Amino acid sequence: MNTQVALWVGFNLFVVAMLAMDLGLFHRKEHAVSPKEAGIWTGVWITLSLIFCGGLFYFGYWDKTQALQWVTAYVVEYSLSVDNLFVFLMVFGYFRVAPEVQHRVLFWGIVGAFIMRAVLIIAGTALVQRFHWLIYLFGAFLVFTAVKMAFSHDEDDADPEQTMVVRAARRMLPVARQGEGSHFFTLEDGRRKVTPLFLVLLVVEATDLLFALDSIPAVLGISQDAFIVYTSNVCAILGLRSLFFVVASLMEKFHLLKMGLSVILGFVGTKMLITFFDIHIHIGLSLGIIGGILVASIIASLIWPKAAVEPLPTPPQKDREGASP
Repeated sequence: MNTQVALWVGFNLFVVAMLAMDLGLFHRKEHAVSPKEAGIWTGVWITLSLIFCGGLFYFGYWDKTQALQWVTAYVVEYSLSVDNLFVFLMVFGYFRVAPEVQHRVLFWGIVGAFIMRAVLIIAGTALVQRFHWLIYLFGAFLVFTAVKMAFSHDEDDADPEQTMVVRAARRMLPVARQGEGSHFFTLEDGRRKVTPLFLVLLVVEATDLLFALDSIPAVLGISQDAFIVYTSNVCAILGLRSLFFVVASLMEKFHLLKMGLSVILGFVGTKMLITFFDIHIHIGLSLGIIGGILVASIIASLIWPKAAVEPLPTPPQKDREGASP
């Protein structure tokens, strides 16, 4: 077995082992994940990811450029994944998913994300290496997405019940009227049916696929090495579950983060386009610019907080005789 194959096999075995330990040991008993617990796990996943990159650099498998490419791709993917959290919050709120089962939904959503992203990444890197002009197409797509994201509003988000995946599932699958805890399948009226929680899982998977169509081209603008692109993606989405519970209560506070993400997409897209003129931005400078944009958007959110929306006045309640109090 050559070194490259051993790295692929070893990395995936490690990921599977960590996921099994996560669900089978640390989250065997369903419970609402506290911000403190989520913060610890976020730190664990980030530390493991950086140790992985540092280890490959230390033992000579990667040179300095490859290690910087991985870190930059990881930061970009992790940052763009934050935008997923806005959608997950909306979906969990709409379907009234109990806090104690949200981790289970995100866990199986990430398992599906591994498979989908592996296919997209292997296909994407192979196509870019064979047809280099696709880089410019991806760059233009990212710039377009950046402009669209910058001018979109939260209220523009679609009703989860009206998404194509939910409507198709309701037509094709027998859906139970009520859920059964954290189960995706149940017996109802003598038939095996999917629960509403299964529909939530489908929406999470579909959301990740849509975001992957943005994030993977962005990472391909940093490196066309399939192993770097894949491992940075996987490490980022491994930490996404715990990050969800950390920032769930802070979304309103960092309201300018979405604008920062759109600037990052625009920067990476422009970086891909200008290679047509043989202009290349050093990977270290790219990492600094991307990190600076993230920090600036967070600081700006704290300096200029989002204006609170005043609740509409409620009409006066009438007493039993029909008179206002």
